[in-house]
Amino acid sequence: MHKIDIELVEMTMDVMKYTIDRISSTNPKIGKPKKAEELKALVGETITKDGIGGEVAFKKWRKHLMKANVPVDHPRNLAFVPAAPTRAAIMFDLVTSASSIHGAYWMEGAGGIFCENEAMKWIVSLTGLPEGAFGVFTSGGTAANLSAIVTAREHWREHDAFKREKGLIITSIGAHSSIKAMAKVADVDILLVDTEDVMYGSDLQKTIDGLTEQQRTRLFAVVGTGGTTNAGIIDDLDGIAKICENENIWFHVDAAYGGGALAADSVRHLFNGIERADSITIDPHKWMFSPYDCGAIIYKDPELAKNAHSQQGSYLDIFKDEGAHGFNPTDYQIQLTRRVRGLPLWFSLATHGTDRYKEAIERGIELAQIAGRLIEENPNVELVRAPSLSCVLYRRIGWKPEDYTHWTYENHKSGFALVTPTKWKNGDTFETVSRFCFINPDTTEDDIKAILDSMV
Repeated sequence: MHKIDIELVEMTMDVMKYTIDRISSTNPKIGKPKKAEELKALVGETITKDGIGGEVAFKKWRKHLMKANVPVDHPRNLAFVPAAPTRAAIMFDLVTSASSIHGAYWMEGAGGIFCENEAMKWIVSLTGLPEGAFGVFTSGGTAANLSAIVTAREHWREHDAFKREKGLIITSIGAHSSIKAMAKVADVDILLVDTEDVMYGSDLQKTIDGLTEQQRTRLFAVVGTGGTTNAGIIDDLDGIAKICENENIWFHVDAAYGGGALAADSVRHLFNGIERADSITIDPHKWMFSPYDCGAIIYKDPELAKNAHSQQGSYLDIFKDEGAHGFNPTDYQIQLTRRVRGLPLWFSLATHGTDRYKEAIERGIELAQIAGRLIEENPNVELVRAPSLSCVLYRRIGWKPEDYTHWTYENHKSGFALVTPTKWKNGDTFETVSRFCFINPDTTEDDIKAILDSMV
């Protein structure tokens, strides 16, 4: 399996041709899933005692399996939070894999980690955090949020009175689902402020004031959101920061989706207060045009993260030796083994420069405003709320939840677009509505108009 022969050379050429075709494509198909039994019928057994050969396996991928995926960078894929990695980043993702770098410790991955850190310096500079703040790349927002909360909890437990207490965190119902999932993994309780819109400092203060004495003792962190996934809403970060400082509570900002907009001059002021956070999550694989998977966790005081996450083991001692000095990413988040997932971002930033990034991010914001205008001009639809960042919530007048679902599947089945419904809290109930999330600067006004016109 590890020898070099003519079959390997030919397969390498096939892979490179596929990669070139994929990167240079200007009219990608949106793709759609098939049931597992359908895919099995198409490709048969692929894992066998003797193997089916690289050429056969690759043909099955190109002919059948590749087409059962939805490219996250399709210009009419506006569901969830899509992605639009630059072609430079995609190319260097291939280089990253081919280079076989273990990215946990400087001793093994100094060159790759250096590049990651150069990209991280730019991201940290966008936050306005004080000198000394720094971060590390993770697999995504969930791992980043978990790393932050574990750091906050361990710092809280440095006080002897809290060592055996089960911690408590506060966030809003509009926070990302990973916050609730992360609380389970970290075994901490979570209290939700009942707002899907902006969580203001006053909302937080009222919630804290309503805690029992025992709950207040267990409260160690508050999670604000810098761009909710559902609607692009930015919490009152400045107001929350002030309360957290007064109450001596860790302030974490989940800006996994919205953090890219820190580079956009038009909306940067909306994030005021983020520079007072203790930790911040940002996902470069969302609005910083990096391939999956690439998240980031940033700390005001990285030493606190190191105290929480640095792993000990006799076989790891050599990495801590002064002869292997350097930045060790594994010390600052939950993973030991890791790829240098920040390398494609570094290459893209080095290739294009940060001004091009600003332009591309501003385009996502502009597309949301264009969509808002088109919705207001279309008699069949109406805005649920004003566009925020690159998210737009809107309703098709007269539709029921099943109408949105049927419309989504029909558009996807035809290969036209992927736009999915969501829910928005309307009074005491949750209303099914439609949602755009713009990331890809290649999405056009005509794309948006055609999607709206399809809601007949």
